[in-house]
Amino acid sequence: MPKITPRSFPQHAFETLNRNGLPPVLARIYAARGIEQPQQLETELSQLLPFVQLRNATLMAARLADAITERKRLLVIADYDSDGATACAVAIRALRKFGASVDYLVPNRFEYGYGLTPEIVRLAASRGDGWRPDILITVDNGIASVDGVLEANQLGMQVLITDHHLPGDQLPDAAVIVNPNQPDCDFPSKHLAGVGVIFYVMLALRAELRARGAFLADGKEPNLASLLDLVALGTVADVVKLDSNNRILVQQGLQRIRRGRGCAGINALLRVAKRDSRQATAYELGFMLGPRLNAAGRLDDMTLGIECLITDDEFTADQIAAKLDELNRQRREIEADMQQDALVKLATAVEAEELVTESACSICLYDPSWHQGVIGLLASRIKEKFHRPVIVFAPGNEGQIKGSGRSIPSFHLRDALDLVSKRHPGLILKFGGHAAAAGLTLLEQNFEDFRAAFEQISQSLLTPADLTRVIETDGDLDDAELNLELARCLAECVWGQGFPEPSFNAFFYVENQRVVGEKHLKLRLKKFDSNQRYDAILFFHTDLLPPRINAVFRVQANEYNGNTTLQLLLEHWLSIDSLTT
Repeated sequence: MPKITPRSFPQHAFETLNRNGLPPVLARIYAARGIEQPQQLETELSQLLPFVQLRNATLMAARLADAITERKRLLVIADYDSDGATACAVAIRALRKFGASVDYLVPNRFEYGYGLTPEIVRLAASRGDGWRPDILITVDNGIASVDGVLEANQLGMQVLITDHHLPGDQLPDAAVIVNPNQPDCDFPSKHLAGVGVIFYVMLALRAELRARGAFLADGKEPNLASLLDLVALGTVADVVKLDSNNRILVQQGLQRIRRGRGCAGINALLRVAKRDSRQATAYELGFMLGPRLNAAGRLDDMTLGIECLITDDEFTADQIAAKLDELNRQRREIEADMQQDALVKLATAVEAEELVTESACSICLYDPSWHQGVIGLLASRIKEKFHRPVIVFAPGNEGQIKGSGRSIPSFHLRDALDLVSKRHPGLILKFGGHAAAAGLTLLEQNFEDFRAAFEQISQSLLTPADLTRVIETDGDLDDAELNLELARCLAECVWGQGFPEPSFNAFFYVENQRVVGEKHLKLRLKKFDSNQRYDAILFFHTDLLPPRINAVFRVQANEYNGNTTLQLLLEHWLSIDSLTT
């Protein structure tokens, strides 16, 4: 059973924030998220970290400025997720504004895998249209592409790497590398997404071109702030930590979208998701737009997603968005089928005593019918349900299977795979990732051996306490704090990974409940310690709740029939066996 616990916060930070004008509830919320001074909440562009602090950004800008002057052909090598797609769109849009000769290539995940591989380099060098690139620019990949960069160098193509992933023991022999996580980079924000990195490089390039007098002829400088809607989308969708610098990027991008200044593709994706751009939040970016964009890379080709983001034609954008929406529907159906299969497999394994969920520290699943593009989502769903490190496999190349893993906070997945690899040489063909997510490749015949080895490592690293899901909340609210004003205030802020949206918990009587829309539960709740009653909703749940609950909830301004009222969004609940006041 999950444990509900309030977030702790430094008292001195709370007092400082409260003393500087924040009401107690907001001071408590922000203090619990590491905010110590009001200045840390500022989201003006003037507060962005300067690009000169990002190692090699100015050097890459000089190389790109030379390439533009010399009419060199530039080819952006993208990744097939939302971060890679938005990063590619930022690069294409900015470089074209600067007058560059530029195109892009995104690997098909099923044919070429991830990153700048030697195969992708050869494909770039032999483009059928005769447009052979002089320079390859990676976005959201490349830091691990040692062999790919070597191949490009041998074929006479220069490589410029922009990435944000952690480097391995060996860096590629690229002409320039910009990555906040590379050795000797002192950039304070280590959590830039790939789209954030290329945006910073484009800022540096504009400054370099300005210094060279490139904009004197017509007196017009490209407005790179127009790209912030793309930066916001990629940053939120890639689930990077929303430190203060990333919050500025996301907040500024959202403001553009709300003011009707988003690009045609983002507006089209919002329309197909039936969302109002004027009320867009990080939720829309992460849970509405991101999945639709990702669906192209998961089931088809991310070229479709990139074309949606680089077109300025609304009709074209609407057509592509409709295709992305259909792909996302297909993805949901495939994922639902796979999830049902996975749960049956788990139940069967438990009955056969092959896997006892309560005692097992990890879950590894494989089915030859599963779709490689959806296994990461399935791993995430199962991890949420069972609170265990989970790796899900699907067929890869002949004789191989590819796995995608998701982990819990106390278990560093990439390090665990490294331990398996060292203790069982040759068992894992290749792997990579970070603490929360990782990917790997095995021979199909070695799946059971890997599952046993991974479970052994998991048991050595995890304790029973680690396997208990902890739900952190921002505590209870009194009646004066729990109001529509708070809901509206919180909706204006940027929340996400590392800066979680506030949730609260309290004890309620369930006075009324009914199913609405055939799949949601509408409730009327009364707090134990007051006479105040609240409207609430529990999405995708139709079983009636017990009469007394301990509920975890978020607050929302609910608009219906022209009226705006406070609504509680229930995220979790526990039955209370005996009345406690």
